[in-house]
Amino acid sequence: MIVHTVTSGQRLMDVVELVESDLRIQVMFTMAPDVFNNGVEEFVESIGALLLPWRQAVTMSFDLAIAAAHGSVHEVHAPLIVMEHGTGFNKRVSPPPGKQNMGERSTYGLDAQRLIRDGSVVASSIVLSHQAELGRLGRACPQAVPVAEVVGDPSFDRLSASRPGRDRYRRALGAGPRQKVVAVSSTWGPHSLFAKRSGLLSRLVDELPASEYLVVALLHPNVWFGHGPWQILTWLADCQRRGLRVLMPEQDWRGVLVAADWVIGDHGSATLYGAAIGVPVMLASFEAAEVAPESPLAELAAVAPRINRDRPLRSQLDRAVAALEPDQYRRVGERVTSAPGQFHRNMRRLLYRLMGLRQPATIPVATPVPMPFVIAHQEG
Repeated sequence: MIVHTVTSGQRLMDVVELVESDLRIQVMFTMAPDVFNNGVEEFVESIGALLLPWRQAVTMSFDLAIAAAHGSVHEVHAPLIVMEHGTGFNKRVSPPPGKQNMGERSTYGLDAQRLIRDGSVVASSIVLSHQAELGRLGRACPQAVPVAEVVGDPSFDRLSASRPGRDRYRRALGAGPRQKVVAVSSTWGPHSLFAKRSGLLSRLVDELPASEYLVVALLHPNVWFGHGPWQILTWLADCQRRGLRVLMPEQDWRGVLVAADWVIGDHGSATLYGAAIGVPVMLASFEAAEVAPESPLAELAAVAPRINRDRPLRSQLDRAVAALEPDQYRRVGERVTSAPGQFHRNMRRLLYRLMGLRQPATIPVATPVPMPFVIAHQEG
């Protein structure tokens, strides 16, 4: 398992469970070089896994390697599966620092710059969540199409499996029977909600009565580890004193979406997953230039209402529910995966095929996501 960031590591855990009971398979982890490596060692230690130093890992041979990012994966000696670390291919590649972008920006994960090395496709298999992504891949990097395989989306399947137990997820957040849960989700970077609209968290806890609403901050791990957990908690301390709940980066974020009555977000994957499972979504920040125009996120942006800076938030939330058109969200959800409920079966088949092993006799299914654990303000 090639872990670049905490985010990619969390994605890989949905794959690890597919082989966890097979005594024929030894799973090892290594941390590939990445600007957001902070937190990866602690993440791997928290699950009790063996972490090989990168310099050692690239000198060894393995029967299979799996990554949810692209950096340095060509150095590993193994058949390689590359999978998405979010929902589909939505974000455009940023130009290098200090350089202006020339021409059309490519989409991260579909660009030949990452998929091709010395004239050959790096991966043995490129895992896709939707059939439509094959067409996008063909236009962006036709050499990679022969190794691409549509298997579905693990987070969508596990979110769907969790929805029947929604009341338990609400109780885990500390929500009372009469409280509504507002999840505020931010991706990372200068165009994220947390970078451009951080004052929104303060507005929400001020304007929404605590007896009726529970506000939960759901920040991308790159936000946490880019600034450091102490700094994030310091910045949020005043809001926490006024009732804000905060999900720590090592916690599984998906349980918050299951419990949510609204998702206020930006161009991050959590926003799209919320819409895909039918939660009313409002956008507080959305930088269209950062999103591929043919992506599911761009389609969501075309139908989701924006947070107005000048109007009361409570009335905006009510209007978002009243104006919700299920058919529009259903179409957005259908863009997330073309194989709903099938990721675990399809992905395990791929894993065992590349390893040359016979699959176990069991049928893998999506399991509910873990209960979320959020923190309130603690004095001292």
